[in-house]
Amino acid sequence: MSQKSYDNSPTVYLIPTPIGNMEDLTYRTVETLKNVDVLFCEDTRETSKLLNYLNINKKLVANHDHNEINNKQKLLDYLNDGLNVGVVSDRGTPVISDPGYEIVRFAIEAGYNVVGLPGANALIPALIMSGISPKPFMFYGFLNNKHSKRVKELEDLKNEKATMIFYEAPHRINETLKDMKDIFGGNRKIAISREITKKYEEVYRGTIDEIISESPEFKGEIVIVVAGNTDIKDYSMPIIEHINLYIKEGYSSMDAIKMVSKERNLKKSEVYDEYLKNQGK
Repeated sequence: MSQKSYDNSPTVYLIPTPIGNMEDLTYRTVETLKNVDVLFCEDTRETSKLLNYLNINKKLVANHDHNEINNKQKLLDYLNDGLNVGVVSDRGTPVISDPGYEIVRFAIEAGYNVVGLPGANALIPALIMSGISPKPFMFYGFLNNKHSKRVKELEDLKNEKATMIFYEAPHRINETLKDMKDIFGGNRKIAISREITKKYEEVYRGTIDEIISESPEFKGEIVIVVAGNTDIKDYSMPIIEHINLYIKEGYSSMDAIKMVSKERNLKKSEVYDEYLKNQGK
C-alpha cells in the first residue's frame, strides 16, 4: 500500500548526522532537527553535543540496541499526540549498522509516515574512492566478532560476485584481514578507508596480501571494500569439464575431484565415478 511522505501527518524523520566533518551537515538536516518535536537518539550525550553546536534545544529520548523494542509505546504515544519524531544515531545514517530499524517498523505498522533524509554515511565515500568496481555492490556491515562465526560468514560470501562493503573496529581489523586472506585468497583486491571525512583520513589500496605485508597501523573507524569473486566456476558445465578445468590448471586428478565435490556439494565417490566413466573418451 502506498503512502504519501509529505501530507502534514505525524512523521518519523530519519536524520543523518556528520561522521566527522561538521561541514557535512545539510541545511535540511539542521531545519529538520529544529522542527521535530522530540529526538530519539543512540546516545543522548553525543546528540547533545551536536545540538549545542547548532544552538538547538530539543527533548531527547535514549534509543539504542538494548532498549529500542521497549520504546515502541513511547514512540506511538508521541505520534498519536500529533508530534513529529526525529531519529538520529551518534554518527552517520540511522538504521545502517545503527539503531533505528525497530522504530521504522513500529511507525509503518501503525500507519505513520517515515521519511529518510539523505546525508552522511561512511559506506558510499569508501566505495567511490576505493578504485574497485561500484556495481553491483552489497553492504554487509559488521562481521561477527567471534572468530568461528566470522569465518562462517566469510565462507558464505566467498563466491559473491558483487563488491562487498564491511565496517570493522580497529582492534579486530588484523584478524579480519587474516581471515579474508585464508578464505578469499591473498590476491583479492581490497581498499581500506579509515577516519572518513576527518583530518587523518587515509585509504589503503591493493591486494589483501599487499596490505597485510605493509602492516599499517589502523586507528579510528574503518570501512573495508572487497572486490567480488570474478573467478567463479560455471557449475552448469558437466562435472567432467569441471574436473578437467582444474587438471589443466595443474592439479592432480584426485585433487581436482576433491575440489569439484566440495564446490558442488557432491559426494567424492559420485564425482570420481563420473571421472572414471569418461576416461578414454
